[in-house]
Amino acid sequence: MKIIILDKIDNSAIDMFKESFETDVKTGLSEQEIIDIINPYDAVVVRSATKITKKIIDAAPNLKLIGRGGTGVDSIDIKAATEKNIAVMNTPTSNCISVTEYVIGLMIGASRNIIFANNKLKENIWAKKESKGYELKDKTLGIIGFGNIGKEVCKRAIAFDMTVLTYDPFIDNEIVKSFGAKKMEIDEIITNSDYITLHIPLIDATKNLIDSKKLESMKKNAILINCARGGTVDEDALYTALKNNSIKGAALDVFANEPLKNSKLCELNNIILTPHIAGSTHEAQARCGTDLVKQFLYFFNNEYKNILNLKDIKLGD
Repeated sequence: MKIIILDKIDNSAIDMFKESFETDVKTGLSEQEIIDIINPYDAVVVRSATKITKKIIDAAPNLKLIGRGGTGVDSIDIKAATEKNIAVMNTPTSNCISVTEYVIGLMIGASRNIIFANNKLKENIWAKKESKGYELKDKTLGIIGFGNIGKEVCKRAIAFDMTVLTYDPFIDNEIVKSFGAKKMEIDEIITNSDYITLHIPLIDATKNLIDSKKLESMKKNAILINCARGGTVDEDALYTALKNNSIKGAALDVFANEPLKNSKLCELNNIILTPHIAGSTHEAQARCGTDLVKQFLYFFNNEYKNILNLKDIKLGD
């Protein structure tokens, strides 16, 4: 089997791929450059930088598998892949702990004004009074999306003595209760939560899910956190809400257009902005690659793990 790795992955994973497959590594390519070389490959490996478009898929007659190291697959044209009977795979748990810990860190950072206090002190300003914050204890956290990361965030929030509300139409209420959370409709979560964190994919139904109407419905002291997918928050509406102090603050690690450039959000002091690094730990980066290697080995032995379009394609001999 001939495989091409199109994005940077951990060196240990590259070595594992090379032990099991004929493997090439070519990163930083344009769409046309990929089209020009994709013909002989049976599988491709990507992270978040490279988009696998319909044009690329149409130029790949031998392609059987697209492997995404990480969770989100909005950079892959799954419809086009499915039409060509190509499997699309992700590694949904590889960066789960890293993102979870980052979300909790942002909650604390925003609540305790850590970035503000740090910046002031570096300006030789002792802003002790201005930096007074809030505890997480006895506050309400709303988790929108109760998948792997949502569940891990819930466990840690419960440890902080928080009340946890969650919305996820695909998760049974008994599962939610087993984590100590309460399942509610999304509008109820929006109006009742002190913190709201998103853990949802970017699809048509979630595009700009957090819009001006939902922002207006939030508590004045609410803090919005998004480490999931850019485009699920209306950034213009968020800017207006923060500018007018309609909500207390926000923390974003993902954006509709990345890398973020010339955004009005950068003008504000009540938002934390980071460059899509929630899943960027040494441990998570290693797991993204090694999990893919294991799943590739399963796949080419007719065992299928984390195939997102499994029901819509025909696999096996």
